[in-house]
Amino acid sequence: MAENLNEDHVRLDKTDHKILEIINKDARTPYRQISRDLDISVGTVHNRVDKLIKTGIIKKFAPIMDHRKLGYGLTTIIGVRVKGGKLENWENKKSFDTNVLGIYDVTGEYDAFLIAKFKDTDELDKFIKDLLKEPDVERTYTQTVLNVVKEDLGSANMF
Repeated sequence: MAENLNEDHVRLDKTDHKILEIINKDARTPYRQISRDLDISVGTVHNRVDKLIKTGIIKKFAPIMDHRKLGYGLTTIIGVRVKGGKLENWENKKSFDTNVLGIYDVTGEYDAFLIAKFKDTDELDKFIKDLLKEPDVERTYTQTVLNVVKEDLGSANMF
């Protein structure tokens, strides 16, 4: 069973790992099916999943969408340099932008990187120009993704 090591780390046993693997492949897998596959009771599956949720291993169950099918075929990686001391305020504002999938604080020349999806270059152009109008933004660096080799917004096989 999952066991707390400290605030940040949780130890998982073999059953927890197997449950996570199944849920990661398809979060809609019924507990009854998981119990049959792992030869454990439905109650055990339910308790294990509840514990994985309570400990924060599973943050939420959400669909992974195909952005291309929704018309967002352009993926970009945008480096942003923000004026000193303003990064957190700026990130809180930008995190609600509909095009932005991820914001990462980084080391190096830029303060943050955004992963964003756009319908076309016109939409990207407007986004970048609006970004540069913000008083806390000093500079941006944009890269357009030519080919998505791997994009798994679920968890990697880390367990």
